[in-house]
Amino acid sequence: MQTKLLSVLKYQNSRIARYIRSNLLTLFFAIFFIIGLVVFGNRLVLTFQESFQRGIPLQELMHLVSFNMIRDVSLILTLSLFLAIILTISQLYKNSEAIVMNSMGLSDKNFIVFIQPPVLLTFLIVFFLTIYAVPWAKQQKNIMEEETKNASEFSFITEGEFEEFKQGNIVFYASESKTLDTVSDQNMEEIFIYASNKGEPIIVLASEAKKYIDPSSNSIYLRLKEGIRYQGIPGDENINILNFDFYDLEIVSGEVQKKLAVYTKIEGKSTIDLIKEGGAYANAELQWRLSQPIMILILSFFGVFLGKASPRGSKGINLLIGVIVFMLYNNALLVAKRAIELGQIDPVIGLWGIHLLVLMLLVLLYQFRKGRIAKYIDRISIFNIKKESHV
Repeated sequence: MQTKLLSVLKYQNSRIARYIRSNLLTLFFAIFFIIGLVVFGNRLVLTFQESFQRGIPLQELMHLVSFNMIRDVSLILTLSLFLAIILTISQLYKNSEAIVMNSMGLSDKNFIVFIQPPVLLTFLIVFFLTIYAVPWAKQQKNIMEEETKNASEFSFITEGEFEEFKQGNIVFYASESKTLDTVSDQNMEEIFIYASNKGEPIIVLASEAKKYIDPSSNSIYLRLKEGIRYQGIPGDENINILNFDFYDLEIVSGEVQKKLAVYTKIEGKSTIDLIKEGGAYANAELQWRLSQPIMILILSFFGVFLGKASPRGSKGINLLIGVIVFMLYNNALLVAKRAIELGQIDPVIGLWGIHLLVLMLLVLLYQFRKGRIAKYIDRISIFNIKKESHV
């Protein structure tokens, strides 16, 4: 055992190992930069478009972009490392360097050993991201989106325009709107509000309005000044008319704010809470978080297998197959996760079954490349029928 360990350490510190790792890291950072630029750029554009529609301020927008980046970076790291391994091993064969290494007794097993330091480092980074950082980012993103949906729709009124809120139940108009330094305060003038109370129309007119938060109940109010309130259909004898100096209209109740403070979606829960909670959704989310680091280890073996190519072979076919393998693998995990949530798959099998199937496929491919499967088939009598010769 000690002799094998010393042999592995000797290989890891060899010049060949350092050369392969140097090429791997160079390709890894290049691929990560390209994929990250495309994915993060697309996310940034979509987030900006959504923010303009919903009136999200710039400071909150940058937080949303950051949370999305944290969520996506683990998947980009996995794909980048997988493609970098394929390209690194493929270049060795294209340049006939791997042929020389094979003549020296270095095989695929040695290549797998050489690339383990960056693979294990990426494994630890993705493990930290999926277990801690990504759930935290999803929780913060969900809280911010809920706060924006419930509170800030009245925080950023566009002056001089009729705007609909709460699915058209409220129509709001302000001729002038001035946002102060704090998000919770906003002054408005010449206010018109139309609302519906159990099918009965309510119209409120006021000269001024100010949005504020009640510190005791944490409810959000719109304080109207010097106005009049009509309840009922105009021209009806039962119409109620109320003149007021000050009138407080609740926008968001304090109970909603409390729910936001203890926001607990499955994807935003900590890993410890998922283990304690149990259940189909918790098991599915927990297995999904652990599956992403496991993907890196399995795909590193797959990358060495796909990187082995003939010097005269097509240059991009291995890379294309690698992308297809990654997509099928990742989508199969997502389908299995959904099946666990719906109770269609036993959590004991769960996503572990997908990893086991991929490992079995990898072993079969390695055995097929070495010609061992053909030998097994030849040994089976039904495939080895020989004609008898009679003298």
